Amino acid sequence: MKKLALHWKILIGMVLGIIFGYIMLQIDGGKGFISDWIKPFGSIFVKLLKLIAVPLILASLIKGISDLKDISKFKNIGIRTIGIYIMTTVIAISIGLVLVNVLQPGDGVSEETIAKLTTTYSENSSVKGKIAEATKQVESGPLQFLEDMVPDNAFKAMSNNGLMLQVIFFAIILGISMLLIGEKRAKPMKDIFDSLNDVVLKMVDLIMLFAPYAVFALLANVVVSSGDPDILIALAQYSGVVVLGLVLMVVFYTVLVGTFAKKNPFWFLKQISPAQLLAFSTSSSAATLPVTMERVEEHIGVDKEVSSFVLPVGATINMDGTSLYQAVAAVFIFQALGLDLTFGDQLTIVLTALLASIGSAAVPGAGMVMLVIVLESVELPPELLPIGLALIFAVDRPLDMCRTVINVTGDATVSMLVAKSVGKLGEPNIKNWDDHYDEVK
Repeated sequence: MKKLALHWKILIGMVLGIIFGYIMLQIDGGKGFISDWIKPFGSIFVKLLKLIAVPLILASLIKGISDLKDISKFKNIGIRTIGIYIMTTVIAISIGLVLVNVLQPGDGVSEETIAKLTTTYSENSSVKGKIAEATKQVESGPLQFLEDMVPDNAFKAMSNNGLMLQVIFFAIILGISMLLIGEKRAKPMKDIFDSLNDVVLKMVDLIMLFAPYAVFALLANVVVSSGDPDILIALAQYSGVVVLGLVLMVVFYTVLVGTFAKKNPFWFLKQISPAQLLAFSTSSSAATLPVTMERVEEHIGVDKEVSSFVLPVGATINMDGTSLYQAVAAVFIFQALGLDLTFGDQLTIVLTALLASIGSAAVPGAGMVMLVIVLESVELPPELLPIGLALIFAVDRPLDMCRTVINVTGDATVSMLVAKSVGKLGEPNIKNWDDHYDEVK
């Protein structure tokens, strides 16, 4: 009997998790049961993925760079990666702005709904925290993001998943330095990182055995933690515009894959689907990164020289789904509050959302911080800022899940395009967790 593919197992786990969560909502004490006995398994899974993210980036990026025979190749990969990421982000923001201006979801929100949302969420501690964090970022200097990229302690950077850019910076410097001392002198250290890379990828295979059960736990918890259903229905039009934009981004990616990478778009979506489903369940590009790298390298055929740079950088600076969401959310808030946005203001949204996405944390809720920065750039009155965030806070988590799928899909797409452009897109080489099991039984 043919084994069920991983993406089907994960999908079944997600569906059963949603059904189980809904059933437990109807039972007294059901929410507490999920919180105490189901949620921890999802949290453990996310922690395991985060546990291996930094070692994987370090080993993979150093191996990728040190494998290069010509250092100019790395420059070509870097320039193409940044250029394509900026292009896809601008297109994502533009799609969001076109949809929200044409469909105008903010015009359908009643004053009663605005009042209810304001009362429920404007004093929420999480909303206040997002505003404070965004204010701190806005007040920093124009080159602060460059300063933040450079670590003063490599081990400190590697101990914090939020400092991913610092880890990437250190790995690039170390990899280039290994190239410059010559192959013979660099070989002992290269062997260490080659072996570490293989070990961490095997850890990914082992952790993924637990994925269907973990997404069951994660989705069940999302269902019992969801807010007032009436509020969710009231915001359905806004949510629908965001989701439509995200779907159009998937179509855009498949066109790029078919046109430039010369691969079947449906095959691409099938191969990357486990990473997409995990992105949906965890709402974190960083947590999903080890799985994204494994799928792109082994199942799509992108060479490690490309994937080891493109994917970690993408998880940090490429936020297509989040940027599209910000464009829709910003205009929606102005529409709902009866405020006007000029064409110049909307161009400001494009630029600010693009800049805010660079260096944004690849974790749940980071998009809300970026949104505050965008709203302040178009001069939303400060007293209306908590109300604006309250309007969309109720549906932020489910939309965060959706837009993280787009972020991860965009990373995989760009890795294919860059690999194709430098002749590094080969054939899949799938490895299983038990490939060498017979040797140690």
